[in-house]
Amino acid sequence: MKPKTTAAALLALNLALAATAQAGPLPPQARAEVEALLAQLQSSSCDFSRNGSWHMPAEARTHLLRKLAYLEDKSLVSTADQFIDLAASKSSSSGKPYLVRCAGHATVPSGDWLRARLAALRKTP
Repeated sequence: MKPKTTAAALLALNLALAATAQAGPLPPQARAEVEALLAQLQSSSCDFSRNGSWHMPAEARTHLLRKLAYLEDKSLVSTADQFIDLAASKSSSSGKPYLVRCAGHATVPSGDWLRARLAALRKTP
């Protein structure tokens, strides 16, 4: 291996290890934010679409909690923002965006819906 190639490989490995070291189970603040987001989704009268099928809010919450558990087991998530980006915005199998449909409102990507609620949560003292 050439010296430049070795240095680049070591840098990439160090960056990957650093990213992994910051992940793992959600810290308490992030866990509280994710739980609050999922509680808002479950208590809403909004439907949740994944892979072309609409689901009730409780089903959406259960599905997203399974995805969160997977990401935590793999040490891939450490913030509510990462949860939204990695688990709650699109299907990991098809790549199709998740959607939220609330009565009287336009259908929106779930990531947008969740980010708006996360911003509101963070503004609340």
